[in-house]
Amino acid sequence: MGRKIRVFFNKKIPRIMVLVAFDILAVVLASILSLLIRFDFQPIPADFLHSITYYLPLDIIFTIAIFALSGLYTSIWKYASVSESITVVWACIGSGVLLYLYKHIAGLPLPRSFWFLYAFLLMFFTGGVRFSYRIGRTVLHSFSKKDRSKNTMIVGGGEAARILIDEISRNGEYGNTRVRCIIDDDKQKQGSRIRGIKIVGNYHKIQESVEKYGIEEIIIAIPSASKEDIAKIVNECQKTKCQIQILPSMYLTMNQKTNNIVKQIRPIKYEDFLGRDQIVVNNDEITNNLANKTILVTGGGGSIGSELCRQIAKAGPKLLIIFDIYENNAYDIQQELYRNYPDLNLQTIVGSVRDYARLEKVFIKYRPEQVYHAAAHKHVPLMEVSPNEAIKNNCLGTLNAVKLADKYGAEKFLLVSTDKAVRPTNIMGASKRICEMIVQTYDKKSKTDYVAVRFGNVLGSNGSVIPLFLKQIEEGGPVTVTHKDITRYFMTIPEAVSLILQAGVYAEGGEIFVLDMGKPVKIYDLAKKIIRYKGYEPGKDIKIKITGLRPGEKLYEEMLMDEEGLKETPNKLIHIGKPIKIDKDFLGNLDKLIDSAEHNLDDIKERTAKIVDTYKVKKGKK
Repeated sequence: MGRKIRVFFNKKIPRIMVLVAFDILAVVLASILSLLIRFDFQPIPADFLHSITYYLPLDIIFTIAIFALSGLYTSIWKYASVSESITVVWACIGSGVLLYLYKHIAGLPLPRSFWFLYAFLLMFFTGGVRFSYRIGRTVLHSFSKKDRSKNTMIVGGGEAARILIDEISRNGEYGNTRVRCIIDDDKQKQGSRIRGIKIVGNYHKIQESVEKYGIEEIIIAIPSASKEDIAKIVNECQKTKCQIQILPSMYLTMNQKTNNIVKQIRPIKYEDFLGRDQIVVNNDEITNNLANKTILVTGGGGSIGSELCRQIAKAGPKLLIIFDIYENNAYDIQQELYRNYPDLNLQTIVGSVRDYARLEKVFIKYRPEQVYHAAAHKHVPLMEVSPNEAIKNNCLGTLNAVKLADKYGAEKFLLVSTDKAVRPTNIMGASKRICEMIVQTYDKKSKTDYVAVRFGNVLGSNGSVIPLFLKQIEEGGPVTVTHKDITRYFMTIPEAVSLILQAGVYAEGGEIFVLDMGKPVKIYDLAKKIIRYKGYEPGKDIKIKITGLRPGEKLYEEMLMDEEGLKETPNKLIHIGKPIKIDKDFLGNLDKLIDSAEHNLDDIKERTAKIVDTYKVKKGKK
């Protein structure tokens, strides 16, 4: 408080006093000049002159009061725009009306034309003083930076671009930037200007305009654009050698003051132009479902698990429990949550979901009301080599967690599943298919609501192709792709987690929630985009090498088995599959399978195929 008071008296009071002094001068000049103009600069009649000069102190007091009430002494005039101009106009009109009323009531004679002249001149002087600072600053700024400016192109000719141009013109932190041209797909805008800067054409004109105007930097300023549109624009921008920057989503823009918009500009990230637009979920429903609950996240240190913890922490749970075998990851997310949510009630526990007794102690002590089961082995090629570990960790770990959720009365249990569980061609996918079967089996015999959430690959997760591509590019290449036609579905980690949490709201028990993933992405095309994203030309600077499909890998992934069908939820992008047909001896066969895995038998894939009839083991593949 003391610092704010000192700032007010040290900075604001002197500025206000200067403005008041100029306004006093403006009232005097406007009053005298109005009479002089009215009488063509000839001698002014004595009674008219008396009505002005004798009452000038009162005129000044009334005018300063009107200006103060209108906010003319609190606005930041270096950011002055149309709204400030309107304020000046109304304040001057208000001053003129007030002076007219009191002089008319007092019977003070003045020509009627005087009042129009007075209001106009008062607007001219008061507005001129206030806008002269910005005009002078802009002129000096433009002259001073001509020799050292960075030629910039803005993509997007909307309101965000206008605000951005205004801010760049007056922002010292971005003072070396000179906007030379604007790109916009709207044909009606092309050829017109924003703040004197021409809109030269659509995004197909980017390369041509870069060469014409000597552009060094491109700023994409379309906060409401879809990722599909951003991808098209970025693809064109990457054909140039320019630095690419972006103004983030409309959500961020609307939650920041417009005079800070420059600070929101950041370098383009691969998340900006890959994958699909994030789905919209009902955050209020999710918060209500999680608030004041004791929640356990297994595998809480992993890619999905840690994001689950972040989003759950926002909802204000009664207690959040992170359970993970890898202490480094668990520690990292623990420290992050301590920093960001100092009031969060958090317990971080090291342990394995394979260890029933260890996990049971957690259930006994904390009695979690909701369980998010994200602990799993998920690397397809590694599990092909170590198939018994897939069964131990995924199937046994899920069975342990499911049993304990039932035994200790958890309200909901959500399994994090994968699209690789659909017609699995690898042991990892088959093991996750069994996990879905475990969940649906226990839902029929327990008061706990058991559900699974199935989705595709997540951008940037541990094991994702993108971190691998980035590392290969950093090492000079080549970037390796297993097959030129291989495709995958992608989403962001926050999107996947928001789906899981939304499924927790919809859960009634037994559902497999499936996300409409949109269009699949060709991994070969993805590799080219990532190479360009890093500033290189595919095939020229960084080679792409085709290595052949890995064990258990398939060209195309499916999201839903034919026999499961689809049922809609309140969110049109989230669907529900019909319950899986499960053999009555499933749990007995599962116990035998887990026992075989514990004994590390060589034919574990064949034994798994007897439970998952859609999983076919190729001869010679163990």
